[in-house]
Amino acid sequence: MAHEKPTSAVAGASRPLKIIAGADDFGSSLKDTLVAQLRSLDIEVEDLGTTKYYSVGEEIGRRVSQAAKNTESAVETRGLVACGTGVGVAIFANKFPGVYAATCLTPGDALNARSISNCNVLAVSGMSTAPEAAAEILTTFLNTPFKSPCPASGSNPWPEEIQSFLDGSVTEMSKIGDETTTTTAAADPPCFICSLAKSRQDKEFTPVEIMPGGSMKILRETPTSAIVRFKAGSVEAAHHHTFGHDLVVTKGSKCVWNLTKSEKYDLGIGDYLFTPAGDVHRVKYYEDTEFFIKWDGHWDLFLDEDIASANAAIDIENK
Repeated sequence: MAHEKPTSAVAGASRPLKIIAGADDFGSSLKDTLVAQLRSLDIEVEDLGTTKYYSVGEEIGRRVSQAAKNTESAVETRGLVACGTGVGVAIFANKFPGVYAATCLTPGDALNARSISNCNVLAVSGMSTAPEAAAEILTTFLNTPFKSPCPASGSNPWPEEIQSFLDGSVTEMSKIGDETTTTTAAADPPCFICSLAKSRQDKEFTPVEIMPGGSMKILRETPTSAIVRFKAGSVEAAHHHTFGHDLVVTKGSKCVWNLTKSEKYDLGIGDYLFTPAGDVHRVKYYEDTEFFIKWDGHWDLFLDEDIASANAAIDIENK
């Protein structure tokens, strides 16, 4: 771990900055490059090094959340996290109140994240983002004040009513997950953001006709993210996708056979798996299971066997 004292504040911060940084193995090289950039700017850096992506995302989320509660601090604390895609670390960092982590693949993403959500944790992709591009993303993250003109505003100042909404939404978001408000929120969502979250939870899942026992709720299109559910005993026959995808299991358990690589993965709650584009894989669900999944592009699926062949292969595997 290394610590350096700040000597100046950057344009996007009213106080000197402290950055807590960390990565998994897929993001460590890019993280090291960005840490060096921060130190060249005389910004204080606490480098947590390299560990599992969910561990480092959780630790940085926890620390930034704790720092955000201290509004009298002379230093503003933000986070920098890196993994293969930048998605997993952001998911885990965002589990903590007052943390607004965003995966940014372009400077425009960082500009929008800072302007709209006052993003205080930057998540970057070690697999998709070149060091030069990441340096521009970090610079934008550091130098963009909340509510600045950004691509989402047409590069114009936000209208007064939008600025008022942004002020209120950030305050309300910080209350989500706070134990003191959990009971009230469950009974009667007190704010717009809470109501939006509840409406997404209540939205019906659409059956995946090509995969019996499965259903899906699309959260975003191209790149696609979704929540997927499968009933206990369901099987996904061998198939592949045009784009690689990341998933995190949030409920239940499953087994994934990557037939292209001749590898087998037993996944439970909190486990992560990246499947490269084109890799043929088969899946078995041992109990009712739910997972978050993100594709680099649009969602598609191409079958490589039928369900009878899949079940027969799994029976042979289990003997």
